[in-house]
Amino acid sequence: MKNALFLLLFLLLLPCFAHALQPAEVAVVCNSFVEESMSLAEYYMKARGIPSKNLIKIRPPHKESVSRRDYERDIAAPIRKVLENEFSPGTIRALVVMYGVPLRVGAPQRTDEEEERLQQLTTRRDELRASLKGEDVSEEKRSAAEKQLKIISNALKDLSKKGYSAAVDSELTLVLANDYPLADWVDNPFFLGNKDKLSSMPVGRDDVLMVSRLDGPSPAIVRRMIDDSLAAEEKGLQGRAYFDARWKRPAGTDVSGSGFYDLSIHLAAERVRKSGRMPVVVNDDDTLFQPGEAPEAALYCGWYSLARYVDAFEWRPGSIGIHIASQECQTLRSGSSRVWCKRMLEEGAAAVVGPVGEPYLQAYPVPEAFFSMLVDGYYTLVESYMLSLPWLSWKMVLVGDPLYRPFAAK
Repeated sequence: MKNALFLLLFLLLLPCFAHALQPAEVAVVCNSFVEESMSLAEYYMKARGIPSKNLIKIRPPHKESVSRRDYERDIAAPIRKVLENEFSPGTIRALVVMYGVPLRVGAPQRTDEEEERLQQLTTRRDELRASLKGEDVSEEKRSAAEKQLKIISNALKDLSKKGYSAAVDSELTLVLANDYPLADWVDNPFFLGNKDKLSSMPVGRDDVLMVSRLDGPSPAIVRRMIDDSLAAEEKGLQGRAYFDARWKRPAGTDVSGSGFYDLSIHLAAERVRKSGRMPVVVNDDDTLFQPGEAPEAALYCGWYSLARYVDAFEWRPGSIGIHIASQECQTLRSGSSRVWCKRMLEEGAAAVVGPVGEPYLQAYPVPEAFFSMLVDGYYTLVESYMLSLPWLSWKMVLVGDPLYRPFAAK
């Protein structure tokens, strides 16, 4: 993604959506097994003026993790059936997944043939490793064995299916796609940085739905998130923006990896400051904001405190937070968990972004793009997220009202 960040200022001028998302274009997915899921769906749809026909009832297990088989049978298949049979193509552009719908989907179960092949390759790998332990191994034999080990290692990685697990929401972005690879991720055709790769992608924009969820530690918190988002829209989100970089802003722009995202946090702060929406506070050393240091927090982006929320914030109604770390949305339920998404919602945030497992840094929404579109006020929360999100069928989750436009009043 090196240097791509600095093209975004120009790409932001190129519309990817003909118009901002409208209530009639949102379908609401609830778990009919869970009373609170049904009641929250009805509450949200009434508050947003979403047509009653846009409610999709499914019956998955009421737990945060679901197997790939159960995901396809109980979540994807019924949603796909409703969308294809009851709506014209393109009518529904976004899904909002309600409290009570699973958060994570596991890898597909291996077939008997795959299990047998896995055992064979594991045995062969162990034999090759043992053959290299002797001191009298020739260079020719060592080189041949190492080449075989590399091939076997790649095959074992594929058979292990470690890269096949994902966030339910991220898989649902492709629920209408005919076919796509389950291994690892799929490039997002709406991501601004992928503009030049559209012709070579496995899915196109017509295959993709925008997806967020209204979920949290309790039904009361979800209802509060809905109410806070609506209230903040009336006058525009009020408060301060906090950006927590790890290093000083570099003099140059030739950066990649961690440096890319750290610079993007600096540039996001600059974009919000220039918008005039609210005061901006930047922390640019390797310490995090500490308790009491972030009053009236309306926007936040920072990193890296893995699964250890720091209670530095006084969250304003309608506030939005992103903490960049490896597993900050692995649960929205567990009472003892200190992951950032759960804790930010508990403390008063209305919308958060995070992964259900190790996503790799480059899977996160690019901060400059995400916050630039938010403060511009044209696109909704879920559109800002999708335009700044590099990958689909992967780990990332947006928790919040997809129709929320925190600065639409201006």
